[in-house]
Amino acid sequence: MNPKEIRIEDFNYELPNERIAFFPKDVRDSSKLLVYKKKEGSITDSTFDHLPDFLDSDMMLVFNDSRVIHARLLVQNPTGASIEIFCLEPLSPTTELTQALAQTGTVVWKCFIGNAKRFKHPIAFSVPVGETEVTITAEKGEQVENAFLVQFSWNEPVTFAEWVEAYGKMPLPPYIKRTAEKTDEVRYQTVYAHYDGSVAAPTAGLHFSKPLMQRLKEQGVPCEYVTLHVGAGTFKPVTADCVGEHFMHDEQIVIHKNLIYNLLKNIDKKIIAVGTTVTRSLESIFIIGAKLKLGLENPFHVQQWEYYENDGISGMSVEDSLQAIYNYLDKNGLEYITGSTQLMIAPSYRFKMMKGIVTNFHQPKSTLLLLISAYLGDEWRNLYRHALESNYRFLSYGDANLYLP
Repeated sequence: MNPKEIRIEDFNYELPNERIAFFPKDVRDSSKLLVYKKKEGSITDSTFDHLPDFLDSDMMLVFNDSRVIHARLLVQNPTGASIEIFCLEPLSPTTELTQALAQTGTVVWKCFIGNAKRFKHPIAFSVPVGETEVTITAEKGEQVENAFLVQFSWNEPVTFAEWVEAYGKMPLPPYIKRTAEKTDEVRYQTVYAHYDGSVAAPTAGLHFSKPLMQRLKEQGVPCEYVTLHVGAGTFKPVTADCVGEHFMHDEQIVIHKNLIYNLLKNIDKKIIAVGTTVTRSLESIFIIGAKLKLGLENPFHVQQWEYYENDGISGMSVEDSLQAIYNYLDKNGLEYITGSTQLMIAPSYRFKMMKGIVTNFHQPKSTLLLLISAYLGDEWRNLYRHALESNYRFLSYGDANLYLP
């Protein structure tokens, strides 16, 4: 199957509004858990606190430890009109998220701007953000529809991360049409979040509580972490008729040397990815390693379709790929590398790293549902039908799935 020829209408289903979770459960790990074992074709209805019961000693969990920043800024221009600025990704003086968030004085980000049609372009005004006077200048960007290049300038000795964290809002998914509440500050963040940079949560991880993480440790299930800073593009539906006409969003990935070392050390374990972001991260790591091994150009950026189009990449062994990354890090005295990925995982993709996945239920006609279908095949329809009939809660604050080989 040529993934570019896939009709997105084949990945549509009816999602009633009452099945969407607009608020989290009171307790993280009390959500429902649908367990599907591919080999047996069996479905089990359980709860997330029983997750360890379905994991064996030959499995390894990998989590995304990116932390959601307060990317949604609500300001008023001099006339009193409200403007919503949604920070997407840094452009200057650096595109590396950690460095961009540490900047003082001035930064340029690609942003969405609400109510922008009211204003002439470029937009320029100053607003008091707490005790800091911030000058905002915005010009229409060309890279993304409706995106603006926004320059923030201020004189106080605070970092961009500090004032965004203090005065911005938690960026809830666009379909949750309510103001973020105090509980969202905690619940739209994983308990193991560490590195600032995401503008959307890696939601499969929201089900994990600290006691559950401790139980996994006591059970001897290895837990590793990768960092993929989730972009707003994760919510972008596929609007083109064919998947090949969809432009996949780009996300930053940070690959630490100790992760590669531990993956190599546990090369025989079955990796269970906690979420689609981890799945994309792991598969992108494989492609990066393969490109390094093959000596290909721009190895640290994964293009949307190159896995499907290069037999040298897809035919590489996992061990050779990981070893190539480890050798690169070791040779250059690096503890981590930063890359980016536009990888589209769709039916016909052959997973190299991920053997199972913990995930939520995804929106119709989404790239996330395409990824799930690449793993499940047409069985995704039966599982989603079962979930709808069994009153499972869908999307970011909804219930969970565990798909096993």
